[in-house]
Amino acid sequence: METIRSFIAIELPENTKKELRQLEDALRGKCPEGCARWVSPDGIHLTLKFLGNVPQDKISAITRAIENASVGFSPFELKVTEIGVFPNERRIQVIWVGVSGELEKLKALQKSIDENLRPLGFEPESRPFTPHLTIARIKESTTTDDRKRLGEIVSATKCELTFPIRVQSVSLMRSQLTPQGAIYHRIASVPLKEK
Repeated sequence: METIRSFIAIELPENTKKELRQLEDALRGKCPEGCARWVSPDGIHLTLKFLGNVPQDKISAITRAIENASVGFSPFELKVTEIGVFPNERRIQVIWVGVSGELEKLKALQKSIDENLRPLGFEPESRPFTPHLTIARIKESTTTDDRKRLGEIVSATKCELTFPIRVQSVSLMRSQLTPQGAIYHRIASVPLKEK
């Protein structure tokens, strides 16, 4: 049986992707050469749950679970408001931007998805849900000094995206790994709908 590497996410509007591209370009110009793999803004999304390799015949059941999880949720708004790093500024591995806005709705939606997927064998995350958009991953070959410098650059960078993210649907996505990075395709889109 063929498997599909998949995850559940909120896709971003074009205006937000454009602003993320500008933010990445500004950071890339200040960062040490070749220390990070920048995520193409077209591939940036807000992940709600990573599913891993899923048998193809399970996709329709997963889509139904997302539909059930989305009932009772009206569309809501998020904003990109900060920039940060994981795990910390001295040992930086990931550069991300955070979201604000109607976070209680977002967290409730993510929890509902977790609960509706449990009967299909997908256990809820053990870590708390931390909504963020990954914009760069630091290469393993990056020196300690360069990581520290990157942390300082990120700390000094203001994140001033102006366009809101209007969340109107949840997408089941396919992730295909290639030497150039992951390529994402939407498998299904489930609109949010109040009862």
